[in-house]
Amino acid sequence: MRYNVAQLLKAPTGATRDYVLDEPAEALNGLLGVEDVYIRDRLRGEIHLMHTTDGILVTGLVHTTLEVPCDRCLEPFELPVEVRIEESFRARVDLRTGVVLPPVPGEELETLIDEHHILDLTEVMRQDLLLAVPMHPVCRPDCAGLCPECGQNLNEGTCNCRVEAIDPRWAALQQLLDEG
Repeated sequence: MRYNVAQLLKAPTGATRDYVLDEPAEALNGLLGVEDVYIRDRLRGEIHLMHTTDGILVTGLVHTTLEVPCDRCLEPFELPVEVRIEESFRARVDLRTGVVLPPVPGEELETLIDEHHILDLTEVMRQDLLLAVPMHPVCRPDCAGLCPECGQNLNEGTCNCRVEAIDPRWAALQQLLDEG
């Protein structure tokens, strides 16, 4: 996911380049940095680069499939994700003069185009993929989860636990139900 943008930086402001993205999962799998989240399918999509007055604006739409653990039953499942990319990159070196440009306060190093005019989308893609994972991923809407007593996966069958423990704060309501 590295693009040489030297010619695009030489072009007038507003010039564009389009690329088809088709990268293997291995390109990012070791870099996700999150336990139990894996990329299971190729990263596919389209990337659009546009020369702006400040550098290069990268936009695109990428599809893949992630393997994540279910928040209820803890079983891994495949989650199709669609990632929208929109990030500005700035050159580290002036293309015409070769002068190293001063850093901008608050600028992330991942959004700098290197001295060889290579724009690297790897870190931006990694962050966007992690943001695409829901806070509480569920393998299916009716996932029964785990038994709170024995840990049995209730999607695979029932357990032998007697779940009669009533929270004492709700005992008065249970008594009303029993009387009615």
